[in-house]
Amino acid sequence: MDDLGELERIAGAILRSLEPGPRRALMHRMARELAASQRKRIAAQRDPAGAAFEARKQKAPPVQSRGAACFLYPAHGSGEPRRVIMKSFTWGTGRMLTGFDIEAGDIRTFEFDKIVKWLPVPEEHRNTTGSSLRRQGSLRRKAMFRRLASARFLRSGVDDQGIWVGFTGKVSQIAEVHQFGLRDKPSLRAKAVAYPQRQLLGATAADRERLLDTLLAQISLV
Repeated sequence: MDDLGELERIAGAILRSLEPGPRRALMHRMARELAASQRKRIAAQRDPAGAAFEARKQKAPPVQSRGAACFLYPAHGSGEPRRVIMKSFTWGTGRMLTGFDIEAGDIRTFEFDKIVKWLPVPEEHRNTTGSSLRRQGSLRRKAMFRRLASARFLRSGVDDQGIWVGFTGKVSQIAEVHQFGLRDKPSLRAKAVAYPQRQLLGATAADRERLLDTLLAQISLV
């Protein structure tokens, strides 16, 4: 919209005329609003143009086990391997073992090739069912990018160029693969595959109008 573009230029000039403190505070607010909008859209599985993300490729169902498993697994850092007891587990792709880790009190994933030694399952943990694991696992598969788009990884801020919204840390590489439809390995030992483009970040006309409303509302108070 030409009118919107002209309004943006006028608003930018007004923003630059504010004192540094109020200007920076307002820009931080606008950045947070834009990040919140991006999270909401990603949760709806839509790209900035409004199109639905390409559905996740259907995988062969993992092998389920109603039993338990016990093994030694390398601890974080330089500590001795810890004993892991899993109430139930599934074998997924890429030689990954997912199950309920009793000590951690939550579902965890382990690399099969990193297991130090298999151990007998303690008597009190034998013959347990896997219903809880399957129920929680199905919930995790419902929507893509839920964890990626959380406030922990999708951040916002202000710099000399203006406001920004983006991913931080190693997840930025994952986001880039989906943003541009690049090739990547689904697991450490798997072959690289081409991922469909699922544009995660991008300001829409509604985003721009919302930010302009925020800006003009603040200016009216000055």
